[in-house]
Amino acid sequence: MGERPSLVVFDLDYTLWPFWVDTHVDPPFRKNSIGSVCDRNGQSVKLYPEVPAVLERLHQEGIPMAAASRTGEVRGANQLLDLFGLDRFLRHKEIYPGSKVTHFQRLCQQTQVPLSQMLFFDDEDRNIRDVSQLGVTCIRVPHGMNLSLLERGLEAFAHA
Repeated sequence: MGERPSLVVFDLDYTLWPFWVDTHVDPPFRKNSIGSVCDRNGQSVKLYPEVPAVLERLHQEGIPMAAASRTGEVRGANQLLDLFGLDRFLRHKEIYPGSKVTHFQRLCQQTQVPLSQMLFFDDEDRNIRDVSQLGVTCIRVPHGMNLSLLERGLEAFAHA
């Protein structure tokens, strides 16, 4: 098996879940009586189906993970990470409006992981373009994070 990244970073909106947390759903979020996550209006909110398996696989392989999101709905995004049980996987979180470049510079400072040792998954071309210029291996997520994209990312990182 090839070299593994020292940190895998995920965007949130349209990467881990199929919506923009700042426009498509209404915080605050809660779990209902059957354990489903809902927004203020009772609308069910879900992760992409394979996200738990992706995070569990990286966790089992001992690869640290982080989140980087430009959302303005910081509280709601953090609340969803908690309610979905993803906090236990994501050691570092850079969730605030602005440039993904800033997110990655801060992640580098906090973790002491060189940018060249990071793997990033995001749905937006502009973020992929900006972050790849830092030396990070980037994979575009067209329809939500899944195990196939994880494999593609790990292979791309190993051959970078």
